[in-house]
Amino acid sequence: SVFTVLVLTLLVMLTLATFLWNLLVLATILRVKAFHRVPHNLVASTAVSDVLVAALVMPLSLVKELSAGRRWRLGRALCLVWVSFDVLCCTASIWNVTAIALDRYWSITRHLQYTLLARRRISNVMIALTWVLSAAISLAPLLGWGETYSPEQERCQVSQDPSYAIVSTGGAFYLPLCVVLFVYWKIYKASKFPMGVRRRNAVVPLPEAAQVKEASREPQMVFTARRAAITFQTDGETWREQKEKKAALMVGILIGVFVLCWIPFFITELISPLCSCNIPPIWKSIFLWLGYSNSFFNPLIYTAFNKNYNNAFKNLFVKQR
Repeated sequence: SVFTVLVLTLLVMLTLATFLWNLLVLATILRVKAFHRVPHNLVASTAVSDVLVAALVMPLSLVKELSAGRRWRLGRALCLVWVSFDVLCCTASIWNVTAIALDRYWSITRHLQYTLLARRRISNVMIALTWVLSAAISLAPLLGWGETYSPEQERCQVSQDPSYAIVSTGGAFYLPLCVVLFVYWKIYKASKFPMGVRRRNAVVPLPEAAQVKEASREPQMVFTARRAAITFQTDGETWREQKEKKAALMVGILIGVFVLCWIPFFITELISPLCSCNIPPIWKSIFLWLGYSNSFFNPLIYTAFNKNYNNAFKNLFVKQR
């Protein structure tokens, strides 16, 4: 039908856009030396997982969608490869988003203790743990924890063993979900400043009255010296407050899109094995591709809130020309 052709065209475009956009982010990070540091290494790790989703997972999922009855006709070996990379890359993408949220949280709330050296070490540890945990969850079915391929029914899916469903969904989604929600709540509290409020602080006393006014760009600082002491008022927000609010907004949008994309899929993945419910295949496909779309939105959110990426993209295309 025309509707089916439109849907498949949309899925092909989503796959290509996800691959190309994340590949562009990776190329930019590799070419620009200023991006060879934290937090761009976390962004690079996320882009790697999202590129693998688009290159190895989404095309085989599309082949499955095209087959009659959504049956798997590519054999057992390719089924195991597809399921393993599906769980590995999607789990890594989710935990990389969690690592970015944690990095923003520590940089805002502990900016004095969270030095560049400490930030680099912690980010590298988080990247390593992300991929190790993702590999452990994806390889468990290959070691005998449940079955992914049924030759009689020509079915290929993530292991439906109830114990594996609990562990895999908990480690791949529900645990990072709790972490990112807690982190965003703390970031929101740390960066929430009342608008239009003037903060006053006392400085050293002066013997004589004086008054000095200094006008500058936002935020405007007004210094007033009176008989006993000097006080200063801050109109508007300081540079650090603006940076913290911008980081809080970016993390909030990143987490919001992540939750909206993945929560329908992981709810069905947890409920279906436990209650032996038969969820219609069309809904499974919708929830699965909605989760895949998170790999497309991630680089859009990073670049939208970072002018350096936009400038780097422009310079990259200019040099190519």
